[in-house]
Amino acid sequence: MSKLRTAVVLAKTRWGWRPRTRAALERYQQRRIRAHLRFLRARSPFYAGVRTLAEAPAMDKQTMMANFDALNTVGVRRAEAEALALAAERSRDFTPMLGDVAVGLSSGTSGHRGLFLVSPEDRDAWAGTVLALTLPRGLVGHRIALFLRANNALYESVRSRLVDFRYFDLTVPVGQHLADLAEYRPTILVAPPSVLRLLAGAGSRLDGLQRVYSVAEVLDEGEAESFARAFGQQHLHQLYQCTEGFLARTCDQGVLHLNEQHVLIEPEWLDERRFTPVVTDFFRRTQPIVRYRLNDVLVARRGPCPCGSVLRAIERIEGRADDTLLLDGRVVFADLVSRAVIAADGFTEYAVVQTGPDRLQVQLDELAAASAVGVELDRLWQRLGLAAPAVEFVPYAADPGVKRRRVRRDWQGTADAAVRDRRVGDRPSGPGGAVR
Repeated sequence: MSKLRTAVVLAKTRWGWRPRTRAALERYQQRRIRAHLRFLRARSPFYAGVRTLAEAPAMDKQTMMANFDALNTVGVRRAEAEALALAAERSRDFTPMLGDVAVGLSSGTSGHRGLFLVSPEDRDAWAGTVLALTLPRGLVGHRIALFLRANNALYESVRSRLVDFRYFDLTVPVGQHLADLAEYRPTILVAPPSVLRLLAGAGSRLDGLQRVYSVAEVLDEGEAESFARAFGQQHLHQLYQCTEGFLARTCDQGVLHLNEQHVLIEPEWLDERRFTPVVTDFFRRTQPIVRYRLNDVLVARRGPCPCGSVLRAIERIEGRADDTLLLDGRVVFADLVSRAVIAADGFTEYAVVQTGPDRLQVQLDELAAASAVGVELDRLWQRLGLAAPAVEFVPYAADPGVKRRRVRRDWQGTADAAVRDRRVGDRPSGPGGAVR
């Protein structure tokens, strides 16, 4: 890791130029994209003939993996990268690399295995960006407790004079980490909502916490406020970070903003406010992310953010496009289902799984609440004009090694295509204007 490179990126990101208008931001994005494509034409066989962003093929995980060898710019072969990443997952030793390139394995929530490569230059740029955008005002002396399912050299690169860093493995029960966590006395806590709930409920006293970040999983309605209270914070912060990039973070007003100074995000509108993001990262070079369509559903914020930023504000991340139900041939977004479920009382953990064209399984940690939940779901079907599906209530079973998904569709219907067909067109919704 080059401390100088990291420091330069940190300084530019934290104190450098910031766009004051959307037009200025878009001009900057286009300059960065033109420069990035020049680099890719020279280094990536896959992009050798691509001169404009419009010419770049649409990308997703399946396409990226199929073209892995030709797409990356450092000559890494998929077979060797996959072997290294799988060995690290099994041994829980994430230090080995291919030369100086870090390799990670991602299944996300889609169930399809993916690989990501990060060079030292990419690591330094990532570390500088993350430090600049996530650390509180005092840059020095922070201790970051990071609860994740897998460590990686990319995360380890954050460790520096500015911060110390400790990884807590989520394949180990959270209760076994409590003593070490209290002894470590983190100033910054980073964890998925399902883990934050356990830490808040365990009565662990984490004196000195300056910031708490929610990552990796979708927040339920009200969780941000309850976690902020539990950890003594004014706001719960969020990081929207995935293998495809560092996509969004929370401002000081508690509002999530897209990281549009580092990535171009083209919205594919699903309705007046919901969209799926198509991502182009114009700094990531080892494994290019160009016109990469995520399967996430984001909701644009109504009205400007009080912080004054021109970066697009997001009200919430609803989850993945397949975190939807397909009933009576219609798409029911996860947010509607979650809001209906939590309108009932008497339980803490839940999940709603579509197991057939007209069958749902509802998992509750307190089955005594099944009747109340059933009433709220029936009200939802009536309001939407849908035939009520058959509902089976079963005990909730948490797996700390798997991302929490409140609503998901295990039945292989055609909801993904249906979601895309509901697009309203590429017109803007809320502040920020269209991203071209």
